[in-house]
Amino acid sequence: MFGRRHAVRLPGPLLVVVIGLSAVVVAIADGDAVVLTVRPRGQLPGLPFGPFDPNGHRTFELALRAFVTAQTRFDLGYVEQLYTFGDRGRDAPLADMGDGKDAGAARVLSVGYLALTPKAVDTTAPDTAWASWSRFFPYEDWRDGRPEALARLEPALRHWAQASAERLARARLLFALDGAPWNEERVMERYELLYEAGLAPEAARDRGEAATHPAPDLAAALGEPMISDHRRILATALSRLRGKLKYRPVVFELMPEAFTLSALQRAVEAIAGVPLHKQNFRRALERADLVEGLGRVDSETGGRPAELFRFRREVLGARPVSGLSLPLLRE
Repeated sequence: MFGRRHAVRLPGPLLVVVIGLSAVVVAIADGDAVVLTVRPRGQLPGLPFGPFDPNGHRTFELALRAFVTAQTRFDLGYVEQLYTFGDRGRDAPLADMGDGKDAGAARVLSVGYLALTPKAVDTTAPDTAWASWSRFFPYEDWRDGRPEALARLEPALRHWAQASAERLARARLLFALDGAPWNEERVMERYELLYEAGLAPEAARDRGEAATHPAPDLAAALGEPMISDHRRILATALSRLRGKLKYRPVVFELMPEAFTLSALQRAVEAIAGVPLHKQNFRRALERADLVEGLGRVDSETGGRPAELFRFRREVLGARPVSGLSLPLLRE
């Protein structure tokens, strides 16, 4: 799955370390945030992944760009390293651990990357498709109010949490139960709680237990599972991106050269998963001085023509630049 093994000589049995790279490629399509997925050999969806060959690539990033291009037929733009995932058994059940002749143990390490592209480029690569992130985390989308998925999850969360007050406190905090506020950045922590509670489909698989079959409405609320630990990697990327919106202008890496302010707001909402107050959002944009009008309009908006803007990329080298304020729409 991840390519070549590298034997590390340590006291005791020979330890085999398998190094791989995984990419979370994000784009905006029709006002929704989508991620690039692959279905290796017809299995569950996963993220683009490939081996790191130290003899073939000078850096992890160069290797990542090469295999993503090979798998998807398009070149990556903005890329940043996300995290190194190295928990024992993280690759279960797909890794080939060898024939046991020269390895007492094996550890799979995957270096995750976050990549942003301004267009969900059509790809003819086999078994490759763009998918909304809400397929994998339906309870994270609050753009139209509190998601129905949370109502379906709540009984299962409370059943798990009844064993201790600490569990209940965590569930309330992370899943906004009993009137607790929603924190959109804690995607990874919510997924980890569902995994710990045995609700995430990957949990039984990774523990070698028989697969559970929850009721269809609960299964839909939990989101679609992915191969290996790719949904954990995706949750980490979404947490990072949601947080980074507020302190770096990364959202403009997802925008075309010319865009309307409405399209920019929809992109921010699609990533953050929350609705924004239109007037306050535009006032915050004006204060940040990150965009400027192009003196022409977009006549394809379906309504009154809207002015086109561009990101003032030149300010990145001229002064410290923060991200965007997220003034929530209060109902």
